Amino acid sequence: METIDNEKLLIDLSKLTEGEQVEMKKLGILSEDNKIIESIYPSIHNERPPIEKFVTHAPNTINEAYNYEKPSSFSRALRLDLGDYKVLLISGTASVNEEGKPEHIGDFNAQLWRTYVNITNLLEAEGMSWHDVVRTTNYLRDIERDYAEFNKIRTSFYKWLKLDPLPASTGIQVRLCWETLLVEIEVWAICKKK
Repeated sequence: METIDNEKLLIDLSKLTEGEQVEMKKLGILSEDNKIIESIYPSIHNERPPIEKFVTHAPNTINEAYNYEKPSSFSRALRLDLGDYKVLLISGTASVNEEGKPEHIGDFNAQLWRTYVNITNLLEAEGMSWHDVVRTTNYLRDIERDYAEFNKIRTSFYKWLKLDPLPASTGIQVRLCWETLLVEIEVWAICKKK
């Protein structure tokens, strides 16, 4: 059983609770003497190949989460190729610029428009558009205060795009990852490959 250096991880082994230790041992991450074990999971499945995943980038508009001042562990967007179709899964996207910094602090409407810019550029990076969007999940910090403006802007944007039918959608009030963010949108898009 090979162990790896704790420096490769972002957790402090000396500060793990007893409960964390128990659960990490069940996952095979910790040895009985509380050392990190090299992953035993194969990178490629032997019985079946995993679905190929391709990271989507739009570096002139929004940067990668790993490049944030405080790095985060997710891809901006992943493309899945499923036979004759490609599916694009766009992570929760907000009013963040190409330097990984928030834009338009305190201005809900401008943040929503910047979010649409970021999503549009991620779609275009895969040769897609809003006409390929099948679902959005919309996260608002204060849904009671901001939903009317959100819906007015979204409806105007969709009408300008001439979307028909409209994407399926859910609106949720949440506390977003940064205090400065007022809105974040997650998108699923699908289209035929050319």
